[in-house]
Amino acid sequence: MSAVLSPAAASASEIRISGTVQGVGFRPTVWRLAREEGLLGEVLNDGQGVLIRTVGSAEAITRLMQRIRTEAPVLARIESMQQSPLGRVPAYNEFRIVESVAGENQTRIAADAAICAECRDEVLSHSDRRQGYAFTNCTHCGPRFSIVHSVPYDRARTTMARFPMCPLCAAEFGNPADRRFHAQPIACADCGPRLWIETAASADLAAEAETVGDAAPDCIALAAAAIRDGRILALRGLGGFHLACDAGNAEAVARLRERKRRYAKPFALMARDIAMVERYCSVSAAAAEHLCSPEAAIVVLQADGAEQLPEAIAPDLDLLGFMLPYTPLHVLLMQALDRPVVMTSANLSSEPQVIANQEARDKLGGIADLFLMHDREIANRIDDSVLRFAGGRARLLRRARGYAPAALRLPAGFEQAPEILACGAELKSTFCLVKNGAAVLSQHQGDLEDLATFEDYQKNLDLYARTYDHRPRLLAVDLHPEYLSTKLALEMAEREGLPVERIQHHHAHLASCMAENGVALATRPVLGLVLDGLGMGEDGSFWGGELLLGDYRSARRLAALTALPMLGGMRAIIEPWRSTYAHLLAAMPWPEFVEQFGMLDLHRRLQQKPLDAMNRMLAAQLNCPLASSCGRLFDAVAAAIGLCFDQVAYEGQGAMALESAAARCPGLHKSDPYDYVFGIVAATDTDIARLDAGPMWRALLRDLSQGISQSIMAARFHRGLAQSLVALVAHALRDQRNFANGNGPAAGADSASRPEAIALSGGCLQNSILLEALLAGLGSLGFKVLSHEKVPANDGGIALGQAAISAARQLSAPGRPSFAQPERSAPCA
Repeated sequence: MSAVLSPAAASASEIRISGTVQGVGFRPTVWRLAREEGLLGEVLNDGQGVLIRTVGSAEAITRLMQRIRTEAPVLARIESMQQSPLGRVPAYNEFRIVESVAGENQTRIAADAAICAECRDEVLSHSDRRQGYAFTNCTHCGPRFSIVHSVPYDRARTTMARFPMCPLCAAEFGNPADRRFHAQPIACADCGPRLWIETAASADLAAEAETVGDAAPDCIALAAAAIRDGRILALRGLGGFHLACDAGNAEAVARLRERKRRYAKPFALMARDIAMVERYCSVSAAAAEHLCSPEAAIVVLQADGAEQLPEAIAPDLDLLGFMLPYTPLHVLLMQALDRPVVMTSANLSSEPQVIANQEARDKLGGIADLFLMHDREIANRIDDSVLRFAGGRARLLRRARGYAPAALRLPAGFEQAPEILACGAELKSTFCLVKNGAAVLSQHQGDLEDLATFEDYQKNLDLYARTYDHRPRLLAVDLHPEYLSTKLALEMAEREGLPVERIQHHHAHLASCMAENGVALATRPVLGLVLDGLGMGEDGSFWGGELLLGDYRSARRLAALTALPMLGGMRAIIEPWRSTYAHLLAAMPWPEFVEQFGMLDLHRRLQQKPLDAMNRMLAAQLNCPLASSCGRLFDAVAAAIGLCFDQVAYEGQGAMALESAAARCPGLHKSDPYDYVFGIVAATDTDIARLDAGPMWRALLRDLSQGISQSIMAARFHRGLAQSLVALVAHALRDQRNFANGNGPAAGADSASRPEAIALSGGCLQNSILLEALLAGLGSLGFKVLSHEKVPANDGGIALGQAAISAARQLSAPGRPSFAQPERSAPCA
């Protein structure tokens, strides 16, 4: 459509749109809508997002803006749309898409998106020119973040720059009516990336003498045949290599575990379609929607289907993590297979995922039997995302492919926040940039204790800084002085002359949940129940089972689990029996335990451990730091009933096994008079209120001596813990001292100053049984209960909380009083 308007009849506007609006087909959509409304002008990408300059009637421009909001591409996320007048009416004679311009980067890079239905149909068609092409994509799907070097997002700034388009692809790219109009990664078999297969011993089978007739062999057919034969395949995917094998072949799975040195942690699975998943798991409509979504995360499901996979897929667990094919390559591979495949990150245990071909040859030669490779380079490593349903909601456990680096708009009041870099935690690490009132939370980085992961973390810090033109005025770090993220930030601060904000770990958890749930900066304090493994407390001890009262600026403890020694320090995390012994000693004198429960297998197994050394450690107060840790409590209980007693192979293994055991109890959600309730020790002038595990241990040991089943004991522990935590919150509300700190009159549970909301955070709240019980119990007290969905409850969300706290403190008016007061807590030995 083309028209010429007289300047007198025209209105001229500039429309600035920010958010995830590049690489998602946004400009073609604007082009189409503007032409339909009879408007003239232009649309382009720049560093701030999408810019529209348009001429036409004021009514048509208003309709265009309305339609952009309602008809935006499926992958787009509009954060703001601002209209301003143009000083003069340009002489346009059509509406066109123009070249991108550079500038300060304020736009959002789109996350990678799973293959859309249209592209899938083309790949599987017998007549389309992209039949069988493993790199098919369009504006609705395909690689984005994983291939981009910088913004604005154009082909020249991606790893597709080295692949010139053939005439047919160029025609599609330039045709506004085509689904691939301005699809930057567009390609076909004539001009795009190439796929080939190698063995560990020889290069490129497709170039060797092994042929099918006179033609080179079908690489995907060879790969599928190898998987069916029990071999291990290294496959270069979207954000890195995966290791794949037949999930139904117990010997292949065992061989993969041995070679990868991943002896117990659950493997992710890929199935051809929902029907294949349903052979092994129940799949709700909501779970199916997430499996088939553009994000295509791994969805953790109950393994209760008619068919079973080998126990080695997920040892001691009744859960399986499934995803569906999210690239054309995966689609083609899975079409040739009748069973699910293991699809796990290609690396040695704990190291970052391999992304480069030569790196795969060097590092995976002792694991994989053959390699399915391609020559589209991966600019940015990104793992698969993982989510789980709890309380009727999908909750991210790992935020990565499909979600990162999509920005999270900070709540009201944060619009003027300065640029901040929050460096996150040590485990499940992420970092977070604050810019223009939004938080850009990185993809999952991993555990920084591993050198290669730490190096990758630093590489990504540089990438995000360049990509977003981010120049922090402040660095936010965890209180723990030994976290590598903290040490790195302190070095950066000294080098660049930046101030550092030290953030208490559990306050960051609380703030992360508040920010995700849109709690405004000016909101009154909320309660926070934070349950995790460990975090450095303000008193120098380790915290991990905390009831806080806080806002974004400050927080204080109202109550906590009783602090107990971690025998051998961090060794107690790896060897759960140490936590069991510490808990038993706190619950009763050892002679009493021996007298009453000496017949138990638990006593026999403990006697085989170096208890004398533990006792000397306690007597000397050496290497036994105190910790009010909910994670260590789960470890201790799991070990006591026979789960992961000696050692764990990965973080949270005992807790996950305990949850699975509880899930097998037929009456899981029915209250039981024998549930293991805890005691509550009231606050004193020197200490906060405490949740005492002593009564719980006596009840558990009685059941153990009576031969009660593992599943019943696990269920009684979960129910008892949830009931006791709810009771602890109610107890804290009744203590008037908790709400009498210059914030109004002394307040009991019925006062107007009673907090209206409570936030739940911390890694222990990935446990669906505990989370659902707390949602119900705290809701019954009249609270608005806030919990995580879009950001992990574990330490993957810490960086967001650090960013929100630092921003709030920077935005505080000078002299603003804090509601926080010194907690009633004695120093820990």
